[in-house]
Amino acid sequence: MISVFRKIKLLNSLLLLFIIANSIIAQSYSESLVDSIVNKALKEFDIPGIAVAIIKDNKIIHSKGYGVRSLSTKLPVDENTLFGIASNSKAFTSATLGILVDKGKLNWDDKVIDFIPEFRLYDPYVTNDFTIRDLLTHRSGMGLGAGDLMFFPDSTNFTLKELIHNLRYLKQTSPFRSKFDYDNLLYMVAGEIVKRVSGLSWESFVEEKIMEPLGMNNSAASFRRLKDQANVIDGHAPVEGKVKVVNRHMDIEGENPAGGIYSSIADLSNWVLMHLNNGKFGIDLQNQLLSEKVHNEIWSPQTILPLNRKVDKYNSHFRSYGLGWFLIDVNGYKEVAHTGSLEGMVTQVTMYPELNLGIIVLTNQQAGGAMIAITNTIKDIYFGMELTDWINIYKEKSEKGNEGSKKITDEIWAEINKNNAAKTPVELNKFIGRYKDDWFGEVEISEKKNKLFFNSMRSPKLNGEMFFYKGNTFVVKWTIRSFDADSFVKFNLDFERNPESIEMKAISPFTDFSYDFHDLDLRRIKD
Repeated sequence: MISVFRKIKLLNSLLLLFIIANSIIAQSYSESLVDSIVNKALKEFDIPGIAVAIIKDNKIIHSKGYGVRSLSTKLPVDENTLFGIASNSKAFTSATLGILVDKGKLNWDDKVIDFIPEFRLYDPYVTNDFTIRDLLTHRSGMGLGAGDLMFFPDSTNFTLKELIHNLRYLKQTSPFRSKFDYDNLLYMVAGEIVKRVSGLSWESFVEEKIMEPLGMNNSAASFRRLKDQANVIDGHAPVEGKVKVVNRHMDIEGENPAGGIYSSIADLSNWVLMHLNNGKFGIDLQNQLLSEKVHNEIWSPQTILPLNRKVDKYNSHFRSYGLGWFLIDVNGYKEVAHTGSLEGMVTQVTMYPELNLGIIVLTNQQAGGAMIAITNTIKDIYFGMELTDWINIYKEKSEKGNEGSKKITDEIWAEINKNNAAKTPVELNKFIGRYKDDWFGEVEISEKKNKLFFNSMRSPKLNGEMFFYKGNTFVVKWTIRSFDADSFVKFNLDFERNPESIEMKAISPFTDFSYDFHDLDLRRIKD
């Protein structure tokens, strides 16, 4: 039997080894190394501006901007530069509901229809059993991004009331609670729950109950609500081969709980510090935003996700979604993370609670590989792992994806150009008319100068010229080229060979899933 003295000596030795090991990891952080990685990412991914923060052991040890806010102004990015954090807003929505759970105003498994009686989904059983937890976990049975065209791109004029009503028309593609399919609309419904329970709009609740206590003084629940817009990025995207400033995504009614927040690395660092301290914040952690019980629930697996072990450096075994956060085991640690994407900007927030480590990367160009490469490099530093050239890996992956997409689209346009050269006769008049989808509303197919044009009545930016492809199928080339979402338009004919409906599908499989043309069922309106 080991003596008490030997036990104490052994424990002291182990503690000393632990301290030494952690000091080696901590000392491996280097500002110049992070600078070099970010500057390389700026160049390789053609990104105008990036902001990076590292939070370690309750201290912000790195908070820095790189590059410029906009190619138009050339003003520099700094730690207070505001970015649209897009779907990183979802974690704020789960936190708003968590605050209401702590106050006893609701429970995670309360039924949605008890708060929003008019709430309906396609299946009556799903409607009646749908809980607040279900709103946050992407397991409704609706398809990936179903209904996103009601807010994306941002020129749509749907009200939140209409959006909630139209959910009933979105057919399920999988059984309820059986499969992860990312959605945005149900987070908007979650925001409405906050309003009906608290009496405050989701935007006011977030700003008053989360941002103000945490000292996120420059942030706001949407771009329109920013008190000072002097230090805000412009979004950028490759437009026909060249990175350009793109139109800012302006929130529509109800959208913000899914992706509306604007914030900076300085402000988001306070948000991360609160999470790394299990809901506590402030001097000596005297204040509590979320109880430990609620915080644990938010960070607990709710929906199982598939895991690709073939490309896993980190020996991961499980992947899941919590309440507004992705959860995965990475190199023996729990990773809590989320990304966000809007037109011209992508963001990532990542935390390792056991290491008391947080990483924030905000970018103003929609090349997602850059933020992942930067995050992975920083976490490798703190894991004490040999550094991988993540920038090169994700650049090659991006180039391969772009080449694959280009090959597909080039073949389509080669066929279209061949038809144009051959002057293939097409009876355009029979396709002209109005077509209506139950949830998306009307689109108009018109003719101008012997060309067909597509125009959405509820999403005015979604318009473009149509080109004959094959049979009764055309391709619509969107006027706004940064959409990068040209689509097939297939006319289905009746027995008299007259068009009676339209089906649509994005040409490239790499098209953003929020362009959910495939969910449309456009039926011709009889005159």
